[in-house]
Amino acid sequence: MKSLQHLNKYFFKYRYRLLLGIFITVVAKIFALFTPRLIGMSINVVSERLEGNISEEIFQQQLVLNILYVIGAAVLAGGFTFLMRQTIINVSRYIEYDLKNEVYAHYQKLSLSFYKANRTGDLMNRITEDVSKVREFAGPAIMYSINTVTLFVVALIYMYQRSPELTLYTVLPLPILSIFIYKISQIINKRSRIVQESLSTLSAFTQERFSGISVIKSYGIEPLTNTRFEVLSNDNRAKQINLSKIQALFFPLMILIIGLSNIIVAYVGGLLFMNGEIKEIGTIAEFLIYVNMLTWPVAVIGWVTNLVQQAEASQKRINEFLKQEPEITNTVTDRFIINGEIEFKDVSYTYPDTNIQAIKSLSFKIPKGKTLAILGKTGAGKSTILDLIGRLYDVNKGTILIDGQPIDKVNLLDLRENIGYVPQDAFLFSDTIRTNIKFGDETASDEAVIEAAKNAKVHKNIVGFKDGYETVLGERGITLSGGQKQRISIARAIIKNPQILLFDDCLSAVDTETEEQILRNLNKLSSDRTTVIVSHRVSSAKNADQIIVLDDGQIIQSGNHQELINSDGYYKDLYLKQLSEKD
Repeated sequence: MKSLQHLNKYFFKYRYRLLLGIFITVVAKIFALFTPRLIGMSINVVSERLEGNISEEIFQQQLVLNILYVIGAAVLAGGFTFLMRQTIINVSRYIEYDLKNEVYAHYQKLSLSFYKANRTGDLMNRITEDVSKVREFAGPAIMYSINTVTLFVVALIYMYQRSPELTLYTVLPLPILSIFIYKISQIINKRSRIVQESLSTLSAFTQERFSGISVIKSYGIEPLTNTRFEVLSNDNRAKQINLSKIQALFFPLMILIIGLSNIIVAYVGGLLFMNGEIKEIGTIAEFLIYVNMLTWPVAVIGWVTNLVQQAEASQKRINEFLKQEPEITNTVTDRFIINGEIEFKDVSYTYPDTNIQAIKSLSFKIPKGKTLAILGKTGAGKSTILDLIGRLYDVNKGTILIDGQPIDKVNLLDLRENIGYVPQDAFLFSDTIRTNIKFGDETASDEAVIEAAKNAKVHKNIVGFKDGYETVLGERGITLSGGQKQRISIARAIIKNPQILLFDDCLSAVDTETEEQILRNLNKLSSDRTTVIVSHRVSSAKNADQIIVLDDGQIIQSGNHQELINSDGYYKDLYLKQLSEKD
């Protein structure tokens, strides 16, 4: 139960609803337990009539009156039970809502390294399947626990008042049941965790294969994928059956214990009645009803224990992620006005997961409103520079300054609100094109959306679609070409109107003519903004105020276009190569 202590803050938040639910539960059980007493009284009336102790008229009056009382008690018990479910089960839905929001909010705070180390399917499973298991604890498990405890307490009080000795014999099998429940629960807890981990693996595998379905089809590896899925599915099935086998012990065990209690009541009660220790025959019938009324609560003990153990396993998995501390934290509360000056001072960075040093003692400065182009071979460290400017990672050595202030002393919200970033692999959401562009500024007008699309040279493509800007895209924008995705991503960055624009080889999928048009528009838009362009093309870099060439995380050339083509080196060689390819 240690892991489930995380929910205490939610129970405190909804304490008044829970207390109301507990009160309603007690009232419902009190009314429900009127029935055995009334039936016992009715049997006693019948017995007295058979013995001739009361008249026919009194017999009929008392019997009818008892029947009416039974109906009334049943209606009231049913009504309060309905209110009980509405109160306590609703609380579990509120807790589920809060817990999902907590997990989702924490996911967003975690650094990129966390997402590199964990699979999407596992992340999804914890926020869906695991949270659902916890909800069952916060709702049904707690409701039936309160229900069971209340019923036991009230029933035992009634039973003890009628016959202390018979009550003792009736509850005698219950400690045996408790021992079995404890032992079986330990096994369920262990197997539940194994099942949830297996589900995460299966979900992650399925999600990855669906996302990469085009690759699977193009390589013709559907049979291999099916085989692997079948192996994982069979493994999950075996673990589910393993869990079900132990769960299946509960209900037969409950029925056995209740059956023993019924036999004990009938036998011991009969002896006590014959010995004169029980004065009324109706008491035995009353106890039999009490025992059978306790059948479901006793059976529920096993089911509730099962829910608790599964919730414990799921909450433990959730807590593992909630305890993960983000590597990038915002320690500054003061607002910071971003103008756009960027400076790297002897910056080095090594990726912790691969131990590859991407940047080595890098130093350069970009004045406000100027454009820097970065060229270099694949793996030279170009994209890493953009990630460090956006503070997706923190440097291992050196300092990055934003307007003269160390980047970790700049309010992270202010920094990222003033950055328009177009990644190398353009990511679009499964929504309309309009919404994807407005992702950069949700308050943007339709005119601003169209203007951004025109500047990104994608407006004509969009209006050519059947639904225009209301066209709903497939997952990750799969319904668009690579060039269209890149240009919509550029429009999304433009509409944000940031002080810093970061373009990570975002024109690689467009033709040179379209590239030229987009670059001309960007030059106009970025005249008062700091811009960093990462590219493999000289055509994207030639108009920049400053160009640096990276190799193995270090600057090997620096200058403007004219200076670099006038000196031998990587830039000139690349320029001549691409010029000949163009010709």
